Amino acid sequence: MSPLRDPSRHHPSTVSNSLRILEAVACLGLGVTAKEIAAALHMPAATAYRLLNALVAEEYLVRTSDLRGFGLGARLDGLISAAAQPRVPFAARAAIEELRASVRFGVHVIGFRATTLHVIDADPDHPVRAERELVRHPHASAAGKLLLAHDTEALATLPARLPRLTPATVTHPAALHAQLEAVRRDGLATQTDELETGLSCAALPIADETEVVRGALCLAGPSARAEAILAHLDAAARCAKILGPLLY
Repeated sequence: MSPLRDPSRHHPSTVSNSLRILEAVACLGLGVTAKEIAAALHMPAATAYRLLNALVAEEYLVRTSDLRGFGLGARLDGLISAAAQPRVPFAARAAIEELRASVRFGVHVIGFRATTLHVIDADPDHPVRAERELVRHPHASAAGKLLLAHDTEALATLPARLPRLTPATVTHPAALHAQLEAVRRDGLATQTDELETGLSCAALPIADETEVVRGALCLAGPSARAEAILAHLDAAARCAKILGPLLY
């Protein structure tokens, strides 16, 4: 297929709907299903399926390994690279690596974008676990709770019935709001076994120069070592403070 197309051959609504689908996949995260996309966009299911198949055929989207969901495809890489500046400047990476060298847990930098989470810098020695759930279910993760505590628009996008990912996942709205109040008060979000059984995480805010929280610095490890993770909060807080002006 030629990378340049004749716009006159495409009805504007088809182009617009295709772009909306790409945005939905980017926002809803890897593994989002056709049914979820159609519901989020208030689009007829037949239209969503037709456009999804076309976008997969052109490699703008890919199917997940279970063939149930979708993710962004290889043909978007060039567009993303051209539009985005380097995510992690040298000075920021040096601060992150210094923290990683001092702890035995995963250290991840998570950004907040358009009411959703995206991984800016994952620890190469401790891969992000449950990344799909992390992006799609912010109520169950430490970074997600930090986002929800500081972004009312993100909070408004939560479904009325919060999915239960594990027996420990908080699904009652009142309980979640109590957690978010504590996050705002303490400047710290945590989760143990809520996102994935056996996984614990602490998230500290990364704020820009106007004190707007733009991301999270996360320490993640086995739930059995949750107390040990918390022992590194002071070092992580210093790192998060350094990262703010460097990243934002």
